[in-house]
Amino acid sequence: MTTTVRFAPSPTGMIHIGNARTALFNWLFALKSGGQFIQRFDDTDVARSKQEYADAILEDLHWLGIRPTLVDYQSRRFAIYDAAVGRLKDSGLLYACYETPEELELRRKIRLSRKLPPVYGREALKLSSADISALEAEGRRPHWRFLLPNYETDPFATQRTEVRWEDVVRGPQTVDLASMSDPVLVREDGSYLYTLPSVVDDIDLGITHVIRGDDHVTNTGAQIALFKALGATPPAFGHHNLLTTSTGEGLSKRTGALSIAGLREAGIEPMAVASLAVLIGTSESVEPVPTMEALADKFDPAATSKSAAKFDPAEVGVLNRALIHQMPFDSVEVRLRDLGIVGGDAPAFWAVVRGNLERVADAGLWWRILRDGPDDADALSEEDRAFVAEAFDLLPAEPWDGSTWKQWTQAVKDATGRKGKMLFMPLRVALTGRFSGPELADLLPLLGRARTLARRP
Repeated sequence: MTTTVRFAPSPTGMIHIGNARTALFNWLFALKSGGQFIQRFDDTDVARSKQEYADAILEDLHWLGIRPTLVDYQSRRFAIYDAAVGRLKDSGLLYACYETPEELELRRKIRLSRKLPPVYGREALKLSSADISALEAEGRRPHWRFLLPNYETDPFATQRTEVRWEDVVRGPQTVDLASMSDPVLVREDGSYLYTLPSVVDDIDLGITHVIRGDDHVTNTGAQIALFKALGATPPAFGHHNLLTTSTGEGLSKRTGALSIAGLREAGIEPMAVASLAVLIGTSESVEPVPTMEALADKFDPAATSKSAAKFDPAEVGVLNRALIHQMPFDSVEVRLRDLGIVGGDAPAFWAVVRGNLERVADAGLWWRILRDGPDDADALSEEDRAFVAEAFDLLPAEPWDGSTWKQWTQAVKDATGRKGKMLFMPLRVALTGRFSGPELADLLPLLGRARTLARRP
């Protein structure tokens, strides 16, 4: 059987690095096994779901390097859900309930006061036809609960009923169905909650592995029971730890915290995001991984910690710099061309400047400095201007190579007596307009003697 996974966000906002963690866990799992990745949008909440968010999520996934085999939308599959509801009703496993939220809360408090678990007591199963008619005459409409198989013959005499599974991430897991309320699958207005469409889709689309955040662990027992009630074999489940900031703050799609789109617009490399999102909170060291294939080789879902994966957002920048400093020219050639960096000098230029870049786009600044000169003519003091003018008189003849800078600065030192920072910094500022940057020994041959002399104050 082909491994088939899915990423199933609600298109109600921009996905963030925490959502990307789930998407990447699934993508890498499929990649390692030659499987399929299905992109499913859980958009049954038609009031909040928007196509523009779905499109943006697809763009974000594509940028990260994730290529879905199939894209589907729950809003286009209501007929399949309706059929499943009919089957559950016919088998007596979906029953109508008429309690208001206030009544349910009161019952919950009563059970707690009696030191009983605050689970739904299945009172709706005791309603007679007359009771139901009276409630509906009041204008009440039912919501529908799935009857969990946590009893032998009497649904009011629940007993410990363990659902066990070997979690792909967390190892052996057990949930007691007697500790849970029968989940509501259909709201009063006929709309579906998450559970039923998700399970029906997983069956219909042949999902073999459900890998998601560990906030869903307790849901898994009821979902496994629902798979079986619908006559299906449950998929394997895996629950990874959630990603939080170093202060423990969770991430939210609605607030746009650390959104993938925002990181992309800020010039962050996709593999910097992927490296952090996948490796943080695992036994692997968090380091920049240059390709998705290399990340797949490092990926082991079972190596994931059970505690929350806390990270400092600044780590993304650290990984980004490390990736850029290692990038070969051919991997950025097209992007550099878009910045106007072309010609025979472009490969050597990239090799010289990449070690000083925060973003690939920053190379455009250094290209302009190389071609057009520094943009701050007033950075030198009068004393330093006089020193630089004298130094430029000592420029060696061409051809220039990697030894030219040492040859020049030695001549300047001998002539002026300056050394160290007092010698090097004014020359750097005169040549680049910056107090830091690429090694001048490497930059000088790219500048050439004519362009260097043009910077003489």
